[in-house]
Order: sequence, then C-alpha cells, then structure tokens
Amino acid sequence: QVQLVESGGGLVQAGGSLRLSCAASGSMASFAAMGWYRQAPGKQRELVATITSGGSTNYADSVKGRFTISRDNAKNTAYLQMNSLKPEDTAVYYCRAHLLGGMGFWGQGTPVTVSS
Repeated sequence: QVQLVESGGGLVQAGGSLRLSCAASGSMASFAAMGWYRQAPGKQRELVATITSGGSTNYADSVKGRFTISRDNAKNTAYLQMNSLKPEDTAVYYCRAHLLGGMGFWGQGTPVTVSS
C-alpha cells in the first residue's frame, strides 16, 4: 500500500504562486507516472498534469505555461509549481501515483483558493 501526502495548498491572491508537494511512502521510482488532479466545487475531478518515470510531462490546456510538474525520486516527492494563479484554479488538488496496468493511489488532497 502506498500513501501519498499532499501539502502546500492555501489562500493566494490572483496572480500569485503556490508550490504543492506530494510525498510518497514508497519508492516513487517504481511508479509509471505521477499526476496532479483537481476538483472544484460542483465539478468533476480533472487532470492537471502528469509526469512519467522518464520525465515526460503532460498538461491540461488550462494550465499550460503557468504550471510545472516535477519529481524528485531521491526524495520520493512530486511537485506542482503553480504561477499566475487565477480564481478558476480554486479547487482541491490531489496527487496520484500511477502504476502499470491502470491501478494507482490517491492522496487526501490539499485545498487551493485563489481570490480575485
């Protein structure tokens, strides 16, 4: 069983920045990919960004150019640097460890609120 613990969320003004962290209990190097997702009130959970074990990244169109996903296998931690935040980025952000075969594990989420 893998445990993921997110941190770094909070309240920020529009245009500001936050850095989210996701600490994994197991060796992150064994995960096929790490992902960040978000769920706004009344909306479905959506993909924000993913990074594979080889370092390839993928972003939702809404965050391209503003958010950067990264991973540090030595620290078993994934990050999401969020710049130029907008009120529409307000959501609970979740980390996911993707395993081969489609299985995975979710963190408990960290809330991000962007005020206008």
